[in-house]
Amino acid sequence: MTHDIPTPHENWALFLDIDGTLLDIARRPGAVTVPPELPAVLDAVSARLGGALAIVSGRPLADIDRLLAPLKPPCAAEHGAIVRLADGTLFEPDESHSVPNTWRRRIRAAAQNWPDVLVQDKAYSLSVHYRLAPEREEEIRTLLAGIVAENPEFEALPARKAIEMRHRTLHKGEGVRTLMRHPPFTGRVPVFVGDDITDEDGIRAARALGGIGLNVGETFGGSPANVRRWLQGFADGT
Repeated sequence: MTHDIPTPHENWALFLDIDGTLLDIARRPGAVTVPPELPAVLDAVSARLGGALAIVSGRPLADIDRLLAPLKPPCAAEHGAIVRLADGTLFEPDESHSVPNTWRRRIRAAAQNWPDVLVQDKAYSLSVHYRLAPEREEEIRTLLAGIVAENPEFEALPARKAIEMRHRTLHKGEGVRTLMRHPPFTGRVPVFVGDDITDEDGIRAARALGGIGLNVGETFGGSPANVRRWLQGFADGT
């Protein structure tokens, strides 16, 4: 059931999560299905917004580009660690913001004893997915919490059947703020659409900047199909 879905306006700067927002959650991140019309819809929405549409996702930048090809939209990838502006300029933090390799090795070694648990290494962060092995949740949480306790600059954040390990300063809110400082986003009303705990930073940032934060569960009945229909309507001018 949906409620209070705002009508899009051409003065918006629209920030969209991918998994659970644009696309249905899959058993594994690599198994998501992209509706064939989605890139064209996003391109049409972006055109109505003067290019002020960005993807803000925990996925790596290359993953985003693969899923949305042939589009290469402005992005905040890896929860805001890597930001690509509309002109293609990339912003990345220094290596001290990356999950340490020693931690990555410890987690991969532990995962060898966890069938069906997927460790997703990224440039700056790391995700451990347990959708196919929910009985491992507590074990994984305990391991990752113990590891990040060694350096309080990092955190282990619960997500949907996954745990994200990242530097505390690298989050979707900072991605939104960075993009809003650059054209074509500057001066527009930020609107963030996301579904997960990791999206709350983006929602808060949009609201703090005088905009709107939309939770897919609350606003769109938890359905990415409803989000896509909403975007299609705006693309069509209806």
